[in-house]
Amino acid sequence: MLSKLVRGVAVASILPLLAGCNLVVIDPSGDIASQQSDLIIISTILMLLIIVPVMALTVFFAWKYRQGNKNAEYDPEWHHSTKLEIVIWAAPLAIIIALGAITWVTTHTLDPYRPLDRIDAERPLAEGTEHMVIEVVSLDWKWLFLYPEQGIATVNELAAPVDTPIQFKITSSGIMNSFFIPALAGQIYSMAGMETKLHAVINEEGVYDGFSGNYSGEGFSHMRFKFHGLSQDGFDDWVEKVKSGQTFLGRPQYLELEKPSVKEPVQYYSSVDPELYQAILNMCVDQSKMCMNEMMHIDKNGGGGLAGIYNVMSLTYDVPQMRGSQPLPDSKSFVATLCTTPEGGLSGEIANLPLFDNVPVSRAMSVVPSAVSAGF
Repeated sequence: MLSKLVRGVAVASILPLLAGCNLVVIDPSGDIASQQSDLIIISTILMLLIIVPVMALTVFFAWKYRQGNKNAEYDPEWHHSTKLEIVIWAAPLAIIIALGAITWVTTHTLDPYRPLDRIDAERPLAEGTEHMVIEVVSLDWKWLFLYPEQGIATVNELAAPVDTPIQFKITSSGIMNSFFIPALAGQIYSMAGMETKLHAVINEEGVYDGFSGNYSGEGFSHMRFKFHGLSQDGFDDWVEKVKSGQTFLGRPQYLELEKPSVKEPVQYYSSVDPELYQAILNMCVDQSKMCMNEMMHIDKNGGGGLAGIYNVMSLTYDVPQMRGSQPLPDSKSFVATLCTTPEGGLSGEIANLPLFDNVPVSRAMSVVPSAVSAGF
């Protein structure tokens, strides 16, 4: 009797908590998330068309053919029913076809890389409307948002005007994370050296939760931020507030910000190095490193010859305790940078080194002022 009373009290205490659940995934405020919500609901209903009858029939057959029911039909020779087979196979097949068709259509219409063609179900996007670009960088364990059009940046706070299409460009400083604002759109992974994209729009003013949906280590549970959906005037005021400070985000400041930290407070940067995001994406904020796009360009043009074999400069991203706090361990020599003179030839002594093939290298690939930084 006591155990039943305790169980009842426990259940009763849980009900108020359930009443406060936030069903943002089912009732979001952004058009993309709303379409995804519709997909979830439609898929659930279609599957319930099979699940509910099967569960009901399971109970019905167990009751009808129970041992105590002497009036139930008994046919020990029964082994097949064409009608029953048709029902058993036709209904699930129809559901699978319907789900397949819906999945195929929504896979294309809700492709995160696909620019938006509408503000919501009733308002198409006007021809020629440009998407607002926001560059997203996941750090350990915080979020950096760069606004190239406004020339500002923020940490752990994001804002956008209502009914304005947004193009997110997403990357990571190291560990893979997942950029997720349930009220806005589905989650998209961020990966070092790669750029993923997400197109979305917020349709209602408000403050929404954003976080990482992919476990990434010690500070993961605190890797959260607030997304502010604002009117155009409200967004302009927010931009002015960010610009009112005198904080610049350049390469040195980013390298400090990049170091692991937990529960990082909101930070504003009134101005930003316009080349910073591309340097983060190509993993060469530290200018002693060759950028990935430069390395790929060299490979595309035939490689760096024998000297390029050791073009494997260690990345401090890979070992948290080494992020600027300790010197790199002893390792093999490497080619850090190749560049050419304005006339197009390799300059200085490097032109006569026998280990190099005569591979044309673009002068634009230089990331340090010297002609070459190499060791053999």
